[in-house]
Amino acid sequence: MRRRVPDCDGPPCPVPQGRRAGGGGRTMTDGTGSGRTQDDITSGRSAVVVGGGLAGITAALALADAGVRVTLLEGRPRLGGLAFSFQRGELTVDNGQHVYLRCCTAYRWFLDRIEGTALAPLQDRLDVPVLDLDKPQGRRLGRLRRDPLPVPLHLGRSLAAYPHLSLAERARVGRAALALKGLDLADPSLDAQDFGSWLAAHGQSARAVEALWDLVGVATLNAVAGDASLGLAAMVFKTGLLSDPGAADIGWAHVPLGELHDRLARKALDSAGVRTEVRTRVTSVSTNENGTWSVQVPGETLTADAVVLAAAQREAHDLLPAGALDAPENLLEIGTAPILNVHVVYDRQVLTKPFFAALGTPVQWVFDRTHASGLRAGQYLALSQSAAQDEIDTPVADLRERYLPELERLLPGARGAGVLDFFVTRERTATFAPTPGVGRLRPGARTRAPGLYLAGAWTATGWPATMESAVRSGVLAADAALNTLGRPRPRRLFEFEEAA
Repeated sequence: MRRRVPDCDGPPCPVPQGRRAGGGGRTMTDGTGSGRTQDDITSGRSAVVVGGGLAGITAALALADAGVRVTLLEGRPRLGGLAFSFQRGELTVDNGQHVYLRCCTAYRWFLDRIEGTALAPLQDRLDVPVLDLDKPQGRRLGRLRRDPLPVPLHLGRSLAAYPHLSLAERARVGRAALALKGLDLADPSLDAQDFGSWLAAHGQSARAVEALWDLVGVATLNAVAGDASLGLAAMVFKTGLLSDPGAADIGWAHVPLGELHDRLARKALDSAGVRTEVRTRVTSVSTNENGTWSVQVPGETLTADAVVLAAAQREAHDLLPAGALDAPENLLEIGTAPILNVHVVYDRQVLTKPFFAALGTPVQWVFDRTHASGLRAGQYLALSQSAAQDEIDTPVADLRERYLPELERLLPGARGAGVLDFFVTRERTATFAPTPGVGRLRPGARTRAPGLYLAGAWTATGWPATMESAVRSGVLAADAALNTLGRPRPRRLFEFEEAA
């Protein structure tokens, strides 16, 4: 279950140090280290969670809140999965820019549960500056923002004034949005269609796809419209833009992700009584004759009544016991998609906005990470490049030659600024690929093996591979386990369902 730390092209990028698992050669009977007897274990109140990403942390917290004794095992030296931070000199760097929306009620619950809400605030109102380099100087800026009006009027004025589309294209976008709103997300046929073909059939020009649909879709789906499942794309746009006026308001961490997903998450786990072990690689998961489960780590065996596999899909496949899924090979058919992040430190401020999106350039989204990284002078910008199949293995020197001139074209202040640092981080398997047909490959939380559950953004949450999907999967796995264990659902765990 160990995942590779993303490539950091430049000086070494040390990661935070974590706790080492206990001494080898002994059998641990529960998640507390208290030496409880086998009778205690088989009372239906112990669980092991394999994987310390958002899905695993959520499952562990949910089970512990219901009175289950939990051990959380993570192969890496820190928690947080693929949303984490590392040190680069004096900078604290996020491996990639992560955002969430107001409609992400599960992730918002997660932030509240770890007492991190104030550190990752939401916009008061959706407002996305969009710069188009194909437009003349002085006419490049457009905005996607909402008004305090009911759906769909909340975006009406913004769309009517959006300068990056013609009047006719804007009208056709409105008609396509209404058609999208009418789709039934429960219709399985949507999963087999691609979003690009649907958009073309509903009058969307290539320009409209580039300047609006992909502007949002690539960042949320990690795929262009032609490569994305209509079911997942419809879910994103219906939920984010067509459900509630404030659903698409954007939130992001104003501190390093490690502060949230590692430090605060570990503090919450400790307070809940969860035993957390990092640098602990699980080698096998198997059932015992008495119905309990054994989880093997080097030199030790943990025994529990329930196990949640919250690892990546290929790692989960390798740990699944025979017969746990009807078609375990489906997990290997779920593709992956990369994300490239370009990091630039200037000797002065070159951007006055917290972020913007771009058109007419390879640059997709740019975020100001100066304050969050701890930089004391100058400005640190992070470029988030999704669906980066064509660039994920490009040498740093080539990326520097490509992106620094583009930033100078986008930001006049960058033209005379000195570049103090330039580096990239690469996540080659950042998300599962949301291709048509992926829905039939995504398993639910329950398996055919009693007491064994699956969690991860790649499971059947109905969402694409986002932090929201990861947290929801942890909730679904915990709920299934609690039902089997006969434990009550902790009310605060499901408050986000009421908010949704």
